[in-house]
Amino acid sequence: MLRIALLTTALLFASGAVSAADTPAKPARAEAVDANLAKAIAGDWRDPKNSARDAFRNPGQTLTFFGVRADQKVVEVTPGGGGWYAEILAPYLRDKGRYGAAMVDPSVLPEGRGRDYQQKSLDDLKARLAAHPSRFDKAAIVLFDPKQPRFGEAGSTDAVLTFRNVHNWVSAGTADGYFKAFFEALKPGGVLGVVEHRAKPGTDMETMRKSGYMTEALVIELATKAGFVLDARSEVNANPKDTADHPNGVWTLPPTNRHDAEEAQKYRAIGESDRMTLRFVKPAAKTPDQYPAER
Repeated sequence: MLRIALLTTALLFASGAVSAADTPAKPARAEAVDANLAKAIAGDWRDPKNSARDAFRNPGQTLTFFGVRADQKVVEVTPGGGGWYAEILAPYLRDKGRYGAAMVDPSVLPEGRGRDYQQKSLDDLKARLAAHPSRFDKAAIVLFDPKQPRFGEAGSTDAVLTFRNVHNWVSAGTADGYFKAFFEALKPGGVLGVVEHRAKPGTDMETMRKSGYMTEALVIELATKAGFVLDARSEVNANPKDTADHPNGVWTLPPTNRHDAEEAQKYRAIGESDRMTLRFVKPAAKTPDQYPAER
């Protein structure tokens, strides 16, 4: 029988602008996808609609780039698509690691559209996990307050992952709080993996908020302000066909398709958005012998 843990964050897992061009980072290195991860991606429990998007979301290469291993404790922050990555991560981490889906607690929000949206997102994820208890029975759903986010006990988590969410936090003015909470939850040496719709360099803030596309420089600034170091970038989720200047922003493109019916072929040919894929690391704490001697 499926048991989904609805936990408080405390129980899960006992400045100036920075130029992306000037921020050092190792180039992405192509690595073979772990056989068990490949098996999870190919699993027949996945929604066929989700599997059809693999060509744009590249889950194997993305998770490998982030360094996710089967024995890790991983938190995915606000999973989208009713659990698109949860379908992969929960079974992959089931036996040796732990998967936690951090979701906004609808009860802390005022009544209205925002609360209804978060409740539907939570219900959709619970339904997805309940559909295959033999694969998802050890997945945990943790609820958090977006005004004071927490994603586990301090220093308890190996990896925090977020896919196409930063634009929401920037628009809401809560991004700094999220990145600070990511940093707190991670172990020293832990990884923050970010995939986000990519704006052209130099795009102004108002345009970013309206379009849903963020510049790499902004995301790097948010992470470095919280204490992270940019470790590497990957172009695995890049789409050079995407000009990032559509009439309804990123939502013009698949899978949202907010456009006139006669333009369907045009946007289908472009495909999903151009996306940055960034790996940040929480620096390890210095040992006493690493500090300069007092003078």
